Amino acid sequence: MAKERQKEYKPLSFSTTMRNPARIAAFLNCILPYEGQVLTSDIIHEVAANLITAKLYYTEKYEMKVPEYKKIYQSDELTFTREQVEDIIANSPQDHKEAGFEKGWDSRFDTWYKLSMEFGFILYEMNKPIIISTTGHMLVDALNENPINNEKIQKVFLNALMKYQTSNPFRKNANENVPLPLLLRVIKLLKDDTEENNAGIFRSELSLIICWTDNDADSLYRKIKEVRRQYGFNYGDEVIYDLCLGLLGVGEDKKKRFKLDQITGEAVDEFIRKMRITGIVSLRGNGRFLDFNSFELDKINYILQHYCDYPRFATKQEYFEYMGTVDSNILTVQEISENEVSDVRAKTLNEWATNYDKDDIIKELRIVCGKGESKNPILRIIDKPTRFEFLTIIALKQHFESLEVCPNYHVDDEGLPTFTASGGLADIECFDTDNNPLVEVTLMTARTQATNEMPAITRHLQEAIEKYPNKIVFSLLVAPSIHSDTKYMAEFSKYRYNVDILTYTLEEFITNVFTVNNLVETLKA
Repeated sequence: MAKERQKEYKPLSFSTTMRNPARIAAFLNCILPYEGQVLTSDIIHEVAANLITAKLYYTEKYEMKVPEYKKIYQSDELTFTREQVEDIIANSPQDHKEAGFEKGWDSRFDTWYKLSMEFGFILYEMNKPIIISTTGHMLVDALNENPINNEKIQKVFLNALMKYQTSNPFRKNANENVPLPLLLRVIKLLKDDTEENNAGIFRSELSLIICWTDNDADSLYRKIKEVRRQYGFNYGDEVIYDLCLGLLGVGEDKKKRFKLDQITGEAVDEFIRKMRITGIVSLRGNGRFLDFNSFELDKINYILQHYCDYPRFATKQEYFEYMGTVDSNILTVQEISENEVSDVRAKTLNEWATNYDKDDIIKELRIVCGKGESKNPILRIIDKPTRFEFLTIIALKQHFESLEVCPNYHVDDEGLPTFTASGGLADIECFDTDNNPLVEVTLMTARTQATNEMPAITRHLQEAIEKYPNKIVFSLLVAPSIHSDTKYMAEFSKYRYNVDILTYTLEEFITNVFTVNNLVETLKA
């Protein structure tokens, strides 16, 4: 029997392959048909087939090397046949080994679902039944709602992350703390400190939390104070890197194990993404500080009261049961006045429209609709569908000075978007002298673009026409590309309901819309 690997101190790390919470839900959706069945290599084979068919996973060394398969993967219309999927699996041996799983696809399966298991969404082990928790089902249900229920997703992740332990039974990590409550306690200590100007925690200081070995928030707060006294906020990554290596007990001989970019870059970005998924923290100072989202103080105080001290679990089953149950107290919605939300949303949009160059916003729009990666410290941690709405609004405000632009996405207390507009509302409502255009954006490009977007757009348009009978009301839909079915349904809506829905690719939007003086002119084009 292999000797069990001993726990050691190491930085907190979340899987970067699961940055988007909807992606975690989509992976769970692919294993859902096998819930209750005993996990075997055959079941793993079927799950792999589902993921490849859904284009959630691809193999670089084979699938992307076969022109026909690459074309199918990159197409929004073409789909893999079962025979093609089997060929991909057969010719893509996975050079991968995870503890408790055979080398190959069995181990690859574990990398896909390990984070979901740590978050309490699923429990699996070879030759034992697959179990999906209450929160796992909530996540899948939220994904399958039309539109996706982002608010429910946010609450599921808050439920998971307020409980998540670095030294859980699924990890060999000697660090012992609950990162989210630890973060909240440190922020509170800093905010209560009159010397610190209510600023929250500095972005670079998050590396200290990622590497902190225990749950002592007071000691961490004092360490941060010490760093600030010595260096202020102007120091290179090497300073924090060396401090973190000291916390982990890593000498010069083991520096290569934990790289500077990992501890001060990738791990920090991913930590911020995960914490922001919860909806209870905000970015301030152009992304330089992490702070409480004052719109969610009730939830923050509840977590500080109930989750700073936490139970330890000896078995995976016990930990899973703890993680997978819902604390109903965090499902409540804190009442915030719509005026307050609207004011902070508008203030932030005006700042971005004023402070950022038009060409830079266009560049970021192209990144969202393409495959590039933003370098902006704030934009890069906003998920792409929400970022698309945000950037489109900024671009509209920059070009049409007289246009009142009213987005419906959800925001934190900094006015930064947390997720897209809820179902039943247009993404963006615009108001001009004699016209009220609605602007809808989507990253969907396949046939689902028509089925998921067009009925709702038509409905929003009909409601707006009824509400503003003396105005010219029409809709603009913007996407990376426009499916032929979407164009057809726009024509049908015009014929059947006498409503105007203009469809634009992003490039058409940039070329055609940003060359007119008033959005109503697009109707005449």
